[in-house]
Amino acid sequence: MGTTQRQMLLDLKPEQVPSLDNFVAGANVELVERLRGLADARSFEAIYLWGGQGCGKSHLLTATAESARALRPVVRLAGAEAGAELQLAPGCLLVIDDVGQLGVEATVALFRAFNAARFIGLAMLLSGDEPPLRLALREDLRTRIGQTLIYEIHALSDEEKAAALRRHAIERGMLMDPSVVHYLLRHGRRDLPSLMAMLGSLDRASLEQKRPPTLPLLRELMQTSFDLEKE
Repeated sequence: MGTTQRQMLLDLKPEQVPSLDNFVAGANVELVERLRGLADARSFEAIYLWGGQGCGKSHLLTATAESARALRPVVRLAGAEAGAELQLAPGCLLVIDDVGQLGVEATVALFRAFNAARFIGLAMLLSGDEPPLRLALREDLRTRIGQTLIYEIHALSDEEKAAALRRHAIERGMLMDPSVVHYLLRHGRRDLPSLMAMLGSLDRASLEQKRPPTLPLLRELMQTSFDLEKE
């Protein structure tokens, strides 16, 4: 396993810019359509979405914020970084990732934002790892979040992941045996961004080494990745 393979895996990251169009919706079609609506400056909905690691929360928050920027002010914050003041312009979209990490002062600021929302035309998109009732937040804020539109992000089935990987391979012009996708699903990380990133590394290794994107080459890359994780 050469230095080139190691460097590709050290640099391994999703290549696509997150958008609502390239999110593989699966059973989340209604959620994605709701998020599209938040780009409209006349939308004042409050949405809370939740799910475990790798379910696509960050992708959806980034994609929604970027799609809305051309049409309305957007304030995007990570829960752990939010402070005692939220500078919210009339008609803006407030996006907060991981509200369970809000500090004491930030929870007060978010509660005030809920109170002011209808007066300043505020829309909200909040996310967390748990449903609202399980969030470790003050009760009045938990109640307000519980009154939003709540969506659990449903994980993709293996069939949906396989279809997404095959489509991604076709878009890259990769000609490979179906066994490559099956092996990657069985032995790779479970979240789609990591699977896509490994497929991208396979494509680059194939081009650089002038080898077809076969199962042996994928095994080499995944072994290198495993070795790097142990270091």
